Amino acid sequence: MTEQAPEEPTESARPHPVPRPGPPPGVHAAPTSSSSQPWGRVDESGAVYVRTPDGPGPEVQVGEWLAGNPADGVRFYERKYATLGIEIDLLEHRLGEAGLTPDDAMALIGKLRDQVDRPHCVGDLAALRQRLEGLVATVDAQRGARKAERAAARERARAQRAAMVAEAEKLASSSQWKASGERFRALIEEWRTAPHTERSYEQELWKRLSHARSSFEKRRRAWFATRDTERSEAVAVKEKLVKEAEALATSKDWGPTSASFRLLMQRWKDAGPATREAEQELWARFKTAQDTFFAARSTVFDERDAEQQANFTKKQQLAEEAEALVPISDLNAARTALRSIQDRWAEIGHVPRAEKASIERRLQQVEQALRGAEETRWKRSNPEARARASATVEQLTTSIAKLEKQRTAAAAAGKSTDVEKSEAAIAARREWLEQAQNTLQEFSD
Repeated sequence: MTEQAPEEPTESARPHPVPRPGPPPGVHAAPTSSSSQPWGRVDESGAVYVRTPDGPGPEVQVGEWLAGNPADGVRFYERKYATLGIEIDLLEHRLGEAGLTPDDAMALIGKLRDQVDRPHCVGDLAALRQRLEGLVATVDAQRGARKAERAAARERARAQRAAMVAEAEKLASSSQWKASGERFRALIEEWRTAPHTERSYEQELWKRLSHARSSFEKRRRAWFATRDTERSEAVAVKEKLVKEAEALATSKDWGPTSASFRLLMQRWKDAGPATREAEQELWARFKTAQDTFFAARSTVFDERDAEQQANFTKKQQLAEEAEALVPISDLNAARTALRSIQDRWAEIGHVPRAEKASIERRLQQVEQALRGAEETRWKRSNPEARARASATVEQLTTSIAKLEKQRTAAAAAGKSTDVEKSEAAIAARREWLEQAQNTLQEFSD
């Protein structure tokens, strides 16, 4: 009985992948057979063999073909070889793309290598092995590159986390509480999302960062505790200052009270800030007392300034009236007029401080002119002074006459030196005589 060859499996039942339109651009399936040296054969019993020049034997059975022409059987298994080549082509293509890890690639290579080592196809199996070895080399290179990349990434992660720790340790001594506190919170969030490195190294760095943050928080809590204590003390001090200010608010002792308010303000500043609520309430009371006093003082001073300005205008008029007396021709009338001006001047009262010196200087100049006229008059009416002036004139006249006789005698005797001395003495005494005569004349005017 003749054995019938089995029907060729349908496309969906074949053990190879569904055929694709073709290999990716740039890759080609390995040749399946050679016309001079075919890679496979079908023997009389229907066994299908593939030639394996690099294997343990010259050929290996890969299947059976019991239906039809043996040449069709060889072509059937050559198509399986072509399909296997296409799978290798696809794997080569995928290795050049991102997303396929070296481990996944090696798993796929292992499956393909198993199909080559236990073939069910006809073709150049050595060429496929060589291509698979090339893929292994590619995967090894990718694995090395990934390892180097991971090492570089790890170093970057180490540097990034170390920089964060260095910044945290610097912030630990900061007194910018708000800004530094916010930066610490940001650092913690950055730490959570930063790339990881060795666990032991991260733990060591985390301890340092945590210690820096704890140190900062401890200092901040201590500072705020101290500040709260100081502000509580400031509340007590400022409550006392407010009471003192309120007691001075109605004072009419403008100068000393103004000085007291200045001192209170300095003490307020020296006390430092109180708690926010107390500070606002106490300052409102302090400011109200201060404003009450200074508003009252301003009202009084404004009225005083207006009065003093009016006084200044009056004294200007009196100064002009006094200045009209100079030059003094009638001493008695001038004296009477000036006395009246002085009396009215005293009744007027104060003038603005800036104008006081200049307006009083104008009156003083008239008073000095009157005193000068009185002294001149007194000198002219002094009998003793007149007698002294007359005696001086007589003495100088007699002395000049005597010197003239001495000069005449010296000239007659031919004593030129004595003549010169006498003339010099006469000239000097004539000058004195002229002055004495002028003085005596004043008493006659």
